Parts: sequence; C-alpha cells; structure tokens
Amino acid sequence: MVKLKKSWRRPKGRHSKLRKGEKAKGKRPSPGYGSPKSVRGLTRTGYVEIRISTPKDLERMDPHKDAALISSTVGRRKRDDIIKKAQELKIHVINQ
Repeated sequence: MVKLKKSWRRPKGRHSKLRKGEKAKGKRPSPGYGSPKSVRGLTRTGYVEIRISTPKDLERMDPHKDAALISSTVGRRKRDDIIKKAQELKIHVINQ
C-alpha cells in the first residue's frame, strides 16, 4: 500500500525550516493525520463517490451506499438524462 506520492522527499537540508518543524512552512506526514478506517474515502454525507459519464453507469450503483459524481466532460443534455435517471433510481447526485 502506497502511503506517499513518489514526489515526496524527506527534508534533509541543514537549514531546512520544514525539517525543523517551524510554523507556516508546511506539514510533514505523520500517523496522526489519518482518518478512521470506517469513514476513510467517504463523502461528508457518508456515501462512496462513483464517477458517472453515462446514464447506464447508474444501474450498477447501490442507492444506500453510493453517490453519483457526474464527470466534468459530460455535456448538458447527457447531464440532464443522468440526473433524471438518478431521481428515478433514488440515487444521490453530488454535483447537480
């Protein structure tokens, strides 16, 4: 399991403010910043986000656990179709 991005490099410089932990210089990763496993990856409302690009994608979703996030590349007409079908299936749409 990857914990950090490949771009992360530990600050090693002799005068590095980040290594010394000075305020306003950024945060370093530490175990205390993680969220509980039971809510990790969920939205604030408690749903799992699933990216949707067609109305057909809504059929594989569970309305009690999943919420639809309409892809940014979807146009107005297809977006309206997705929202209409989501209302029929009682699926929560995050970005209407």
